[in-house]
Amino acid sequence: MASSAEPALSPETPLRPAIRSDQPYSDSDGNALIIHPQASQYSWWRRWRSTIIAASLAVIITPFASLGSWFLPAESSIDPTNYALRTKRILEKTPLIDGHNDFPWLLRVELHNRIYDGKFNPNQRLLGHTDISRMKQGMMGGQFWSVHVKCDAGQKHFEDPSWIVRDTLEQIDVAKRFIAESPEVFTYCETPSCARTAFKNGRIASMLGIEGGHQLGGSIAALRQAYDLGVRYITTTHNCDNAWATSASTVARGNPDKGLTVLGAAYVRESNRLGMMIDLSHVSHQTMRDVLSITQTPVIFSHSGAYSVTPHLRNVPDDVLRSIRQNGGIVMAVFVNRFLNMKDPSAVTIHDVVDHIWHLAEVAGWEHVGIGSDFSGTPFTPSGLEDVSKYPDLIELLMARGASDEQIRLLAGDNILRVWGSIERRAKEIQAEGEKPVEEEWEGRKWHRGYKHSPYMYRETRELAAREDWGQPEQFNVDSSGKHAPAVKTDNDL
Repeated sequence: MASSAEPALSPETPLRPAIRSDQPYSDSDGNALIIHPQASQYSWWRRWRSTIIAASLAVIITPFASLGSWFLPAESSIDPTNYALRTKRILEKTPLIDGHNDFPWLLRVELHNRIYDGKFNPNQRLLGHTDISRMKQGMMGGQFWSVHVKCDAGQKHFEDPSWIVRDTLEQIDVAKRFIAESPEVFTYCETPSCARTAFKNGRIASMLGIEGGHQLGGSIAALRQAYDLGVRYITTTHNCDNAWATSASTVARGNPDKGLTVLGAAYVRESNRLGMMIDLSHVSHQTMRDVLSITQTPVIFSHSGAYSVTPHLRNVPDDVLRSIRQNGGIVMAVFVNRFLNMKDPSAVTIHDVVDHIWHLAEVAGWEHVGIGSDFSGTPFTPSGLEDVSKYPDLIELLMARGASDEQIRLLAGDNILRVWGSIERRAKEIQAEGEKPVEEEWEGRKWHRGYKHSPYMYRETRELAAREDWGQPEQFNVDSSGKHAPAVKTDNDL
């Protein structure tokens, strides 16, 4: 204990060295005492001053912070019937993504894919459905551009020679060049995360889809190359059958619905492994059911309607819509007049599109519906949905019908991004499991042969080449004297 005779300490009085309480201290008469540290009336301040200062600052600052929040901009409550403002707020935060626009096809047909000669300016008001100013007016956040080439009428069978694959490569090329020409407007994307980032940066995410499995030439290897080139969905058929499946147009002409082919099942398997979205717009109803029975990933319909509303074979039956709910996929509502009203296409209005969307949502669920206009491909569009500037009008009518803000966010873009992300993740799982690329080919395919004396790897090939006399490589018209003979034109030279 401190001596009672010791004078009181002031803040200026130095403290004596602290003595540990577990050490003995001997006074002058030899008695051992336990000495405690010198206590000070200011020691509590030294121990707690940091805490007290922090707490005091918090008490002082908090009212001002709250006061400051009064001056920060905040979303005020909206009149639920103010559909225009509700739409604006949703599309400022959620990307509106259209599943199908054929604008690159017009670049081919009208400009022969020449976009640098000064004639083409997408910032100007163009005829038709699509240009940049109207995309902005429509508050678009993303677009899947169709790199489409028509079915080749000259092909009696999908194995017949055709330029379709070449033309498809050219469409991929021109679409990418078109996107790259306006970096202040578009961002080319191959992943859903890129699409979200592009939207946050004020750009229109731009993705590619091939509208027709015939554009792959019946080759699963071509499917892989399309994916590597950035294509992210394949419309399994267009208006012709192909190596994979039966098209809706074939059935509409009175032919049997054979559904998916054997090679088509391999196409589905490889699409799943790659992460390529399988688009079932344009396919027959049996093809829809066949694909849904075997796919390991969600599927999409990039531009289709509801069959129960309009019984057009291009639309989706209710049993398939229920399967889409289970599959986790999406049906993106189309704006094509003849798919919306078969009896009187000229009478179609924006309200017909609302009817189709509403039915799709009621049967499949709001989590499985989107927008896939087919702008710049269809010649006629509904009254009120004349071009890409009209999306907000469609959203407002859906709100008037009773759609909530959350349902609109799903429809506008959240659903397709979720579905795409799910397909990506499952593909990574399949690849991690070690599944190899599919090598199946159509069983009737004809393959090239080598020459009679080519350096073959296997004896059986050498024997077959000799037995069937597979011929010799090009001799460059060298005669027996060791010189090039006079030029002779043959049909092979033409």
